[in-house]
Amino acid sequence: MAVNADYTERITRAQVHLQELGIDLMLVTPSADLRYLIGYNAIPLERITALAISPHKAPFLVVPRLEISTAKASPFGELGWEVRGWGENDNPYELIRTSAGFDRGKIAVDNHMWAERVLKIQENFVGATIELAAPIIGAIRIIKTPTELDSLREAAAAIDRVHAQVPNLLRVGRTEREVGRDIADLIVAEGHSRVDFVIVASGPNGASPHHELSERPIQAGDPVVVDIGGTMPSGYCSDCTRTYSMGDPGSAYRERYAVLQQAQQCSTDAVHHGAISHDIDAAGRNELAEHDLAEFFIHRTGHGIGLETHEEPYVGENNPTVIENNMVFSIEPGFYIEGVHGARIEDIVICTPDGPESINQQTRDLVVIEI
Repeated sequence: MAVNADYTERITRAQVHLQELGIDLMLVTPSADLRYLIGYNAIPLERITALAISPHKAPFLVVPRLEISTAKASPFGELGWEVRGWGENDNPYELIRTSAGFDRGKIAVDNHMWAERVLKIQENFVGATIELAAPIIGAIRIIKTPTELDSLREAAAAIDRVHAQVPNLLRVGRTEREVGRDIADLIVAEGHSRVDFVIVASGPNGASPHHELSERPIQAGDPVVVDIGGTMPSGYCSDCTRTYSMGDPGSAYRERYAVLQQAQQCSTDAVHHGAISHDIDAAGRNELAEHDLAEFFIHRTGHGIGLETHEEPYVGENNPTVIENNMVFSIEPGFYIEGVHGARIEDIVICTPDGPESINQQTRDLVVIEI
C-alpha cells in the first residue's frame, strides 16, 4: 500500500496540473481516484463525501458527520489535513463552496461522480464551468510508482498460482459454473481479498470474450478459455487469461492457437518507452492477419491496470497514447469464431527501461489436459 509520502506527492502533483490547466477546484467523490489520491476507501452513500483540491490551498475532505472518525483514521487524516463534517440539515455543497472560497471559475469532477452530484454542483456553484478531472488524475495514475509496481507483481503472482491449479479442476462432465465456483475459492485462498471476475468459457462459449458462467458441461475436445482476476489487500488488481484443452482440440485449433501465441509475443515485444499504443496493437493484429485470423480478433489488445482492472492506458487501434516507462497494461489478443471456439492469452506487462516485463509467468502454451 502507498505510504503517506506518496499521498502528499499525489496531491502536490494534482495541484500542479490544476494550475497548468487553469482549473480552480477539483472535487473527487468515493472511487478508485479517491483511494489513489488520499488512501481513503470511502463507501459511496446517498450522503456526499468529497475531496476538495485547489491549486494554492490545502486540500480538505467533506464527509457526513457519522463518517468523521473513519475519515480521520485514513491516511488523509493522519497527514493532518482537515476533515469537515456535515449534518443532516446542512447543505454539503454550500459547505464545500464556502470552505474552498470558490466564487467563479472551472471545477473538475472525477469521472465516476454520480450524475445527481454533478447536478447539485451546478445548482450550488453558480457561474461554474464543470469539466472532467481525467486529464489531472489520469496523468498521475497512469505512471506507476515502485510501490505500485511491486503490488501489481504480487497480484500477478497470486493469480498465477490460481492458474497453476486450474488443470486440476477441469474435468469432462463438470459444468462451467462448478469450475468457476472452485476457481473463485482459489482466488481468495491465494491471497486476494476479493474475486472480481471468473470466466470459464468452454467449446463454442469460448467465442464470447465476456462469457458468463453457465450450466454447460465441459466436453472432450473442448478448448476452455479461463479469464480470472481479483483485488489484493493492497487494493491492486490481477487479471490473467490462459486457454486449456480437454484432450486434443484438433489440428485446426492447434494451428490457430500457435498463431495467437506468436501474435501475443509480437505485441509484447513491441512494448518500449516511446511506443505508440496503436503500434503495439498492430504488431499482434498483423500477425493474425497473415493467417486470416484478424477478423476474429474483435477487441483491443489491452487495458491499463492498477486500483481498477480497467484503467488508462488502453492499447488498441487508432489509439495515439505514447507509452512511457512504468506504465502497466495487459497484452491479450484472441480469436473468437462464433459457434465454434475461441482463445485468448493475457499477460500484464510493465514498460521498463529495459523493455517489456511480463509479470504473469504461467505457461502461455495451450495446456492440454489428459482425459
